[in-house]
Amino acid sequence: MDVVGPLERGLTVLRAMSAPGGHRMRPSELARATGLARSTVDRVLATLVHLGHLRETDREVELAPPLMEPGNAYLTGCGVPDALGPVAERLADEFDESVSIAVPDGDGVRFVTQITRRRTMSLAFRIGDLLPAERCAPGALFAAEWDETARAAWLERRDSPERFPAVPARPAASAEEFDRRVARAAADGWSADDQLIEPGLVAVAVPVRGPDGRTACAVSVASHTSRHTAASLAEATLPRLRAETSAMEEALARSLAERAGTSRTAATEGAGGTAANAVGADPARTAKRELGPEFLQSLARGLTVMCALDGPRPLTAVAEATGLARATARRALLTLEHLGYVERTGHDFRLLPRVLELGYAHLSSLGFAEIVQPHMADLVRRTRESASMAVLDGDDIRYVARVPTYSIMSVDITLGTRFPAYATSMGRVLLADLPHSERAALLAGTALRPITERTVTDPAELAEIVDGVAERGHAFVDEELEAGLRSLAVPVRDGTGRVVAALNVATHAARGPVEETLAALLPPLTETAARIEADLRVVTRRKRLRLP
Repeated sequence: MDVVGPLERGLTVLRAMSAPGGHRMRPSELARATGLARSTVDRVLATLVHLGHLRETDREVELAPPLMEPGNAYLTGCGVPDALGPVAERLADEFDESVSIAVPDGDGVRFVTQITRRRTMSLAFRIGDLLPAERCAPGALFAAEWDETARAAWLERRDSPERFPAVPARPAASAEEFDRRVARAAADGWSADDQLIEPGLVAVAVPVRGPDGRTACAVSVASHTSRHTAASLAEATLPRLRAETSAMEEALARSLAERAGTSRTAATEGAGGTAANAVGADPARTAKRELGPEFLQSLARGLTVMCALDGPRPLTAVAEATGLARATARRALLTLEHLGYVERTGHDFRLLPRVLELGYAHLSSLGFAEIVQPHMADLVRRTRESASMAVLDGDDIRYVARVPTYSIMSVDITLGTRFPAYATSMGRVLLADLPHSERAALLAGTALRPITERTVTDPAELAEIVDGVAERGHAFVDEELEAGLRSLAVPVRDGTGRVVAALNVATHAARGPVEETLAALLPPLTETAARIEADLRVVTRRKRLRLP
């Protein structure tokens, strides 16, 4: 077939950067890792950086949260996390053990949902991690439905542990041993992992079948030998897992039917449409005009097609959703099918779990501070002022992230530092987002003491100031916390629009008039908050993020 070369090479680069230790690399290292010419790597990187999937840091590039979009599309389209996630959470609470949901991915097992218990010894797999079928409980259930071709592929692969960096390397299991486990799983309707992944870890899994009667996924309960043996874990959990199976299969069938209904609606609406009423014009064409030959238009279009497949879609619907010509969308889909990221069933195309190998496990494991820190560092480079982030903690703010600037006269604050919310720019931003009654009650219960001679302590005046912050969307505090210190703050919102933190820059009053300070600092501060919010929306679209 006519493979779209730039798309294939771009995905090669992303796979190399998704490997352990490869999340941040120099272009020269990527050229060696992929075997691509340095000039080709440079063009791929320029395109991916422009799209936001990678971020430049000094002379290196690193994976960035927007790369999670194709994986998010798969997790939405497959229906499994939405249908079974609530059941997994309920079972994890009931068993007080970690519960996982995995799907088959070739001769491997890919995690799509993970509900963990917070213990010293707890399960540490991430969404998107790939395990060898012979080393985990779900693998035997999936292998029971392999045909001869699939089994032959597994036999050929057994001695390639580098494909599975999420598990410790161990000698390959014998085919006979695995065949016995597969036969037992098929006969019993469940499977166990008795320390196959690593010493001390035991797990029990049951299959959940799709509407076609095949195993769509497996739900696993994992524990440690300090709490259970494999036999006692099965005795404790199997009755409930089996009792829930029918309800889980019904929930999955409903979820898939809803996705199929959405696909049919999109196809019907798209059939009578034209390029003028497409969801969006082709953004790759604009970027190509701006960046010239360094921008790989077909790579950008291929990634856009992947993001559009948040369910089974016919070619017409994909072209309509992306603003691409049918022929362009078709070439991208056929290339993705050839590379193992897309499957075609009848007229519909859908993403396969392999798309999660593109950085999803690493990016989905990032914490709040890891997401915001690169943006704050860029803000400091642009403004040459220290940047901080804080959350509301009672009637105080608490610092949760900070990037200082290096100058003779700078603000010295460490993580965990607390200040009264009423006297700080970040505190006023956070107070402004509270319901009016809650804000009034909090301020009424706060001892408003003068910290400097300029600190506002009059309740009515302070309430008016906070109301103004709510209207303007930013807060400016001039020497109220410390003489000579000015700070400017804006809110940071999550995907629901709720303010979860405040971002500020601090400067010295001697560095210029107030008007100049606002003019210089507010635009980059607002832009940085918007970029952080965009990353938070992507990261939290399919997973919960633990906020500080």
